[in-house]
Order: sequence, then structure tokens, then C-alpha cells
Amino acid sequence: MKKIILSAAILLGGLSVQATPIVAINPATESVKFQDEYKEVDAVPAAIKTALDNAYPGVKLEKAYVNDKKEYKIDIIVRDVKSTVYTDEKGNILKK
Repeated sequence: MKKIILSAAILLGGLSVQATPIVAINPATESVKFQDEYKEVDAVPAAIKTALDNAYPGVKLEKAYVNDKKEYKIDIIVRDVKSTVYTDEKGNILKK
């Protein structure tokens, strides 16, 4: 009888659920984007207008901003599609 009880205890102990920590598959990460301070300006240099006309025919300038590094953030509309372009003061388009 002792062997049966001992066997049952070992068998039930082996089948019990083990507690395991839950590992998150897609942990949420917090990202912070650093953005230079841009100030709105009324006009942009002629070199920028020429560069945008050459790169995007039929472009309309909506708003323009400039930061301390003389980089321009320009909101444009091309064929009813709004987008943002970054340029330097010489009209070179920057990748951001």
C-alpha cells in the first residue's frame, strides 16, 4: 500500500504545472525623436525655389520653416499630395 501511495504522489508531482515567467514577444519600446527647432519664415531663397521647381514640376510651397543650421523644412503640394521636404540654404535636398 505504501508503494502505491508513493507511486501516486510521484506521478501526480511530475504532472503538476510548473510556474514559468511570461516573456513578452513584442515589448513596447519608447522612442524619442529629436527635432531641431524650426521657425516659420515668410520667404525662402531663390535657390530653394529653383531646386524645388526642378525636382518637383508644378510644386506649390505651402509653409516654410528654418532652423539655426540654416536648414529649411518646406511643406509642399504636388498634384494634390502634401509632403515635407528638407533643404539647405543652397537648395540641396536633404534626407531626413
